[in-house]
Amino acid sequence: MSDMFDINQIQTIIDKGIPHCAEIGVKIEKMGADGVVFYLPYQERFAGNPVNGVLHGGIITTLIDSAMGMSIYARLEKYLPLATLDLRIDYLKPATPGEDVYTHSFCYKTTRQIAFVRAIAYHGDRHDPIANAVGTFMLKSTDSPALDMVAERVRAAQ
Repeated sequence: MSDMFDINQIQTIIDKGIPHCAEIGVKIEKMGADGVVFYLPYQERFAGNPVNGVLHGGIITTLIDSAMGMSIYARLEKYLPLATLDLRIDYLKPATPGEDVYTHSFCYKTTRQIAFVRAIAYHGDRHDPIANAVGTFMLKSTDSPALDMVAERVRAAQ
């Protein structure tokens, strides 16, 4: 895979170029031909139920959607503007309070304009998922090279 996908550089792109991911603390663990693994360290502020500490589904949705987009970049080996067209998430069980949430995302097909992606969210065991997701994304959704510009700024700063 190209040096464009250096994990430290990708984390900097997330931190500087994807504000909502930076705000919630999304981290990248792995990016390669077999997909992308993101994780979110547990934070009480994201509990949907403050009594039991279970994470709000919206936080898990954000993690999954963001990893899905990054898996498209991994497959295409380039950055381009994307838009989520359809996202279906089946929540299989509540996230365990106090535990980090991981998501593994894989782009399995692209056409000229659409990318098709699958993902799961889990704690430590991919075979015991919290959620299962499928999504479709529009490729080149705008003429703006926003992520490319962020990547160039990161490269120039290094």
